Amino acid sequence: MVPGAVASVNAMAGTSVFEQLEPLLLRVSKPVQYVGGELNATVKDWDTTTVRWALMYPDAYEVGLPNQGIMILYEVLNEQSDVLAERTYAVWPDLEALMREYGVPQFTVDSHRAVGNFDLLGVSFATELGYTNLLTALDLAGIPLHAKQRTDDHPVVIAGGHAAFNPEPIADFIDAAVVGDGEEAVLEITAVVRDWKATGGPGGRPELLGRLSTIDGVYLPGCYDVSYLPDGRIAEVVPNAARAQRRVAKRTTMDLDEWPYPKQPLVPIAESVHERMSVEIFRGCTRGCRFCQAGMITRPVRERSIQGIGEMVERGLAASGFDEVGLLSLSSADHSEIREITKGLADQYEGTGTGLSLPSTRVDAFNIDLANEISRNGRRSGLTFAPEGGSERIRRVINKMVSEEDLIRTVCTAFGAGWRQVKLYFMCGLPTETDDDVLEIAHMAHRVIRAGREASSSKDIRCTISIGAFVPKPHTPFQWAAQEHPDIVDQRLRKLRTEINSDRKIGRNVGMRYHDGKPSLIEGLLSRGDRRVGRVIERVWRDGGRFDGWSEHFRYDRWVAACAAELTPLGVSLEWFTTRERGFEEILPWDHLDSGLDRDWLWDDWQDALSGREQDDCRWTPCFDCGVCPSLGTDIQVGPSGRQLLPLRPVAADNSR
Repeated sequence: MVPGAVASVNAMAGTSVFEQLEPLLLRVSKPVQYVGGELNATVKDWDTTTVRWALMYPDAYEVGLPNQGIMILYEVLNEQSDVLAERTYAVWPDLEALMREYGVPQFTVDSHRAVGNFDLLGVSFATELGYTNLLTALDLAGIPLHAKQRTDDHPVVIAGGHAAFNPEPIADFIDAAVVGDGEEAVLEITAVVRDWKATGGPGGRPELLGRLSTIDGVYLPGCYDVSYLPDGRIAEVVPNAARAQRRVAKRTTMDLDEWPYPKQPLVPIAESVHERMSVEIFRGCTRGCRFCQAGMITRPVRERSIQGIGEMVERGLAASGFDEVGLLSLSSADHSEIREITKGLADQYEGTGTGLSLPSTRVDAFNIDLANEISRNGRRSGLTFAPEGGSERIRRVINKMVSEEDLIRTVCTAFGAGWRQVKLYFMCGLPTETDDDVLEIAHMAHRVIRAGREASSSKDIRCTISIGAFVPKPHTPFQWAAQEHPDIVDQRLRKLRTEINSDRKIGRNVGMRYHDGKPSLIEGLLSRGDRRVGRVIERVWRDGGRFDGWSEHFRYDRWVAACAAELTPLGVSLEWFTTRERGFEEILPWDHLDSGLDRDWLWDDWQDALSGREQDDCRWTPCFDCGVCPSLGTDIQVGPSGRQLLPLRPVAADNSR
């Protein structure tokens, strides 16, 4: 059945639809995720506020609630006395069917208000595979899918997150995108909407959108026209509105200590993927991994001070009751004061049962003292490292400057100190990759087991290798690269499994986890696609596509069929967008969106990759002229900050545990 818009059951804006929703919850799985009432949630009076935001993470509650981006914006907005912000998540297909049957609209979990009644719908995309969930939410909310069909009565739909650095595949469905950090941008958007409403909404929706287009970092696809060459490539992207900027530059929040959010973390009432209090200890990365979009688009490095981190941890734990603190960033062990931070927090919370955790750690940033501080007050879990490539050669290509000797030395130290398991992350399908590069993963895993047994005098050593298919991303040196077809990736991984098991005495201690490469090809289509891909997304959604980031819901054949039906008449194809290498002269769909990185620098780094030349970390070497710092009028921010972790007093242990 082709989905149809759901009419709102509430006649008055701001009223709750929970009375209609509640009977349906008895008939769905995990109903608790829809009821709201989390600790630290904010509920405001509708009529006493001027500007109202619905913030959406386009995935299930269990994935969306811990998302730091949504949590930060939720607090930043609700601190404004005349602003209301509530949260909404994607509903599972079982509830979606019932909502359509009984006419219940997309709702917020805070007050169960209809999303269609808000002024703005902000959607944060961490991955492109959430696009079909956006269409479901729009349709359930009674918001026309296509932005050009919306009226003054509909919310302004704004995309954000890393995927918003190329919002062209969803250009038809959104009114605007925030490129870059959102903390300051959402407040400026709010101010524009507030002023427009205060004067009676002059000029209607077109005038409001025109005003939004003047905000730094806010991109309105409808203000730009795209034309194409006969061979399918883009001919040009030009503004069609007087106030539209020729290029839209990203927003960057420079002083993280001025934005100590979240202050009161949301505590889930249903199981979620991360149940901890998290602090972002720095933003940005200069390691220069060529595959890493997040590291490229979040430059420059901006460290939160040690004092700011300590204050956030103390306040967040008191407000939430969590017993674990996640120290988050793209490479947390690279914080210039990470030793002082971890030791200070371990000292402060010793005896309280409060543990610390870091994301996957770079081999060259790991040391036993750091690991011991992290595990001092919590359980000692396995160690996680991300070599990414199996051979020394391929690691030079991707600029992951980690030698196998460094890895073996590190794991030997860890196993000798009592650790018994390690997880290693790799990618398959990297540019210039051969079968031999992938088979080196097996040899590395075997060496890890042998070295671990020798260092620990124990055979109870485990190594798990987790492998994902490489997806080229915009605003990286690999944005021009051809993506490997899933059939090739699968073939190489079958050979890898055989190689791992070639030595049974060691291979039985090596676990192998592989994420299906077919969703990665579709992610590649969506990440580097242009506006023509929007019709593929819509066709997949109308054919039942939902939760494409979940293996049990993803259907590769549905996407292939939609591409054939929608792209072939236009002279392009799924392969054209994915497995085709681009040239320097080709206009890329996102070239009019400025991430701060110089395009020539990215191309030169792509050429260095093809030649196997490495690039150093520019925090500790002369500038490589990537373009970010001059464009922002700033410099890399690293310590020492001259501050201390305050308060220095230990927290009293809870002896009742």
